[in-house]
Amino acid sequence: MVFDQKAAKLSDERLETILGRYIFSRQKELILDLVAPRTGERMLGVDCGTGNYLQLFREKRCTVTGIDSSAEMLKIARDKLGDSTELILGKADDLPFSDNEFDIVTLITSLELSCNPQKALAEAIRVCRGRVFVGFLNNYSLAGSQQRLKELFGFPLTSNIRFFSHDEIKSMVAGLIGSPSISWGSVIYFPSIVYDFFSELDELFPLRKNPFGAFAGLIFPVKYTYRTVQSPIMESYELKPESQRTAPEAIRGMLKEADK
Repeated sequence: MVFDQKAAKLSDERLETILGRYIFSRQKELILDLVAPRTGERMLGVDCGTGNYLQLFREKRCTVTGIDSSAEMLKIARDKLGDSTELILGKADDLPFSDNEFDIVTLITSLELSCNPQKALAEAIRVCRGRVFVGFLNNYSLAGSQQRLKELFGFPLTSNIRFFSHDEIKSMVAGLIGSPSISWGSVIYFPSIVYDFFSELDELFPLRKNPFGAFAGLIFPVKYTYRTVQSPIMESYELKPESQRTAPEAIRGMLKEADK
């Protein structure tokens, strides 16, 4: 709980600074450029934290769901987003959703803290029927030391997080679903002191296909291939092969019944 409170505080405190708001604006630009969300799409934010990234998709009129293992983070997200956003307490490597349920699934600075990044990525793919976006802290960043990057992106300096490279994420994706068409890019190229005087320098670099930014994003399509109802099965369902709808959300329904 102490770690959750500290991480939540750092995550939101950075947005109260000029530099923090600028960094978030650059992240937002990259995310929306790559994902291109459309009105009415169903979006899941895995390890959604305090809800800042969920808000980006709400503004694009997506139907938004967030899941996080921290009750403290979700409480802050609820205060921001209200009751119209579904927020669920759960783990990235064991998502309580049906196969192919979401058009967009995001893992934004999520794999860095995961004990099993490949399992978390596999779960994101399983519940997706459209595209998966992975946002990560780049191991080959030019922006400064890893400790400094933790601070810039809202992680406690003492936290044991993993930095990834573009090739590592691509390799994990290939190991799970072959080699799909992948789009990628990065932002934030300089040490933080540079942005106090020349923030516009960052905008001279292209968003896409630049491997040296501190925050990198990668998106790939997921084909709608199968539908199952997660066990235990409490009811029988008639599934029509020609339908493009997902299977009923059995697990979520059972969780709601258990909470009554």
